[in-house]
Amino acid sequence: MTNNRVYIYDVTLRDGAQTQGVDFSTQDKAAIARELDAIGIDFIEGGWPGANPTDDSFFAELPKLNSSKFTAFGMTRRPGRSAENDPGLNALLNVKTDMICMVGKTWDFHVDVALGIERDENIAMIADSIKLICAREKEALFDAEHFFDGYKANPEFAMACIKAAYDAGARWIVLCDTNGGTLPHEIENIVSQICQHIPGSHIGIHCHDDTDNAVANSLAAVRAGARQIQGAMNGLGERCGNANLVSIIPTLALKMGYDTGVSATGLKRLAHASRIVDERLNRSPDRGAAYVGSSAFAHKGGLHVSAVEKDPRTYEHIDPEQVGNQRHIVVSDQAGKSNILARFREIGIEVDPKDPKVNRLVDLVKEREFDGYAYDGAEASFELLARRELGDIPDYFHCNSFRVIDERRWNAKGELVTMSEATVKLLVDSELHMAVAEGNGPVNALDAALRKVLIPRYPTLKTLSLTDYKVRILTPGDGTRAITRVMIETSDKMDDAIDTNWSTIGVSPNIIDASYNALRDSLTFKLFREKTVL
Repeated sequence: MTNNRVYIYDVTLRDGAQTQGVDFSTQDKAAIARELDAIGIDFIEGGWPGANPTDDSFFAELPKLNSSKFTAFGMTRRPGRSAENDPGLNALLNVKTDMICMVGKTWDFHVDVALGIERDENIAMIADSIKLICAREKEALFDAEHFFDGYKANPEFAMACIKAAYDAGARWIVLCDTNGGTLPHEIENIVSQICQHIPGSHIGIHCHDDTDNAVANSLAAVRAGARQIQGAMNGLGERCGNANLVSIIPTLALKMGYDTGVSATGLKRLAHASRIVDERLNRSPDRGAAYVGSSAFAHKGGLHVSAVEKDPRTYEHIDPEQVGNQRHIVVSDQAGKSNILARFREIGIEVDPKDPKVNRLVDLVKEREFDGYAYDGAEASFELLARRELGDIPDYFHCNSFRVIDERRWNAKGELVTMSEATVKLLVDSELHMAVAEGNGPVNALDAALRKVLIPRYPTLKTLSLTDYKVRILTPGDGTRAITRVMIETSDKMDDAIDTNWSTIGVSPNIIDASYNALRDSLTFKLFREKTVL
């Protein structure tokens, strides 16, 4: 390990799930984990085994990663129990991860009042738990909860807690500013003192943003010697959120000269990954977000534009392409082509940049995104749009019409039931087919009717399943007349093969129409991916 290496530990899937209004599904967590892995994040905290069904489901079938490592989160043993007989610890040890992060108290006030135990017992709880993890040949991290408050109140006790974890074999001691109330100069001073007793190569920092200083605090800790930073994508987290890794990673790499393990290619995925996380959560991306926001490199006329066009360094602190963003000159609207070409390369489309179809596609994407489409979170729909414009997509089927009927009634048993029925008329191989199907909701019924027609002609569609469905209201002021955006995630599993997932999008004032557009893209993408012959 070199002194210049800073390890990135992502807590989006656990701490981020505590964000007000955020409710991850298992599919959300898997998709975000894959994106974090593509960036090159060192450690991904998957959640807390045993805490809720979603985390249990996620750990039961962890997605395969190329470079990142999953971590499971939990607590030290309970008072009065041995570590071997603690059910919470056993749940952690049974998870198929090589790393375990455990949280424990380091503030004497919490030990005295919240736990109501002797301080020596708290230290023993920490040491016993870490020893057990290490004995099971797993790498241990200790999250020192409320460490900075505890250190300011009683430095000897706080130090004894983290020293116990380190001496017991913890690979990382993570100092937590749990309530976000510590300021950068305090962080740098205290971390410097800690690094005199525990090597900085074993010290991490975990900051919350309650004073809007989480990023600054994290960077101050690194300056003081810490070599791991914990944070979340887009600053997700309880209350005001966690330290924002989307800001921290490029600052470390491009401004401070640290090696984060994130390659130049990984950095270029940051803007894309940031938007994907927001789309998974049905949140509007922050236009003013540092590095990755759509306004981060926007220039609106006048002297600024003139200066930028002569030398971008005048008003741009980095080249926006380094983080996957782009310059946007509002008055001349020059942005877009380079990003489109980069996306082409990612999906394997070879095209001459001078081809007039590329310019047309740039304009088309802008028009659609103005209408509400968001292709960062719907890569399959983007690929279909691009290939249709380039003339690569066969017309596997054409929908002449569809109709969906919902019926809400009381049955003979006096139970309230709601049924949906869909009728579709599709043109396949120049022949008109009609099918009717019922479903648990209009989208399920429509999907079932489409498959009734298509599977006899395209049996490969049998392996598809719709795993997630999200709706966002794009014009909330319009009430029930609002334009809606539907995103559908599809999973494709053949025999015992690894699942392949993709997302598609539809936009319309009619939610069923938007759903059909996303469903059509999902089915078409599968057929194209399988190189289906008409």
